Amino acid sequence: MQLVKEVTLIIDELPKSERYTYRDQILRSSISIPSNIAEGSSRESRKDFKRFLRISLGSSFELETQLILLQENKIVTTVNLENALELNTETQKMLHSLLKK
Repeated sequence: MQLVKEVTLIIDELPKSERYTYRDQILRSSISIPSNIAEGSSRESRKDFKRFLRISLGSSFELETQLILLQENKIVTTVNLENALELNTETQKMLHSLLKK
């Protein structure tokens, strides 16, 4: 959920000309990560839980792509973007570990 907070800070930094291009997609993919983990943890089977973890992982990679686009196109170049990328990488590692167990 910390990642969602960082992403919200980035969205606030988007120039008005880019806000509508990136805002909804970035916010949706970041919120999807903890939401799917929560939903999957409530399921009664390990198979269902793993399916939701995979969906979270996919959302995490989608978010990473969007953040890298912001970075490479120099739309946002702040510490918040770096923090979000680092948190996202850590989230991906945790999801991989959960999927292995």
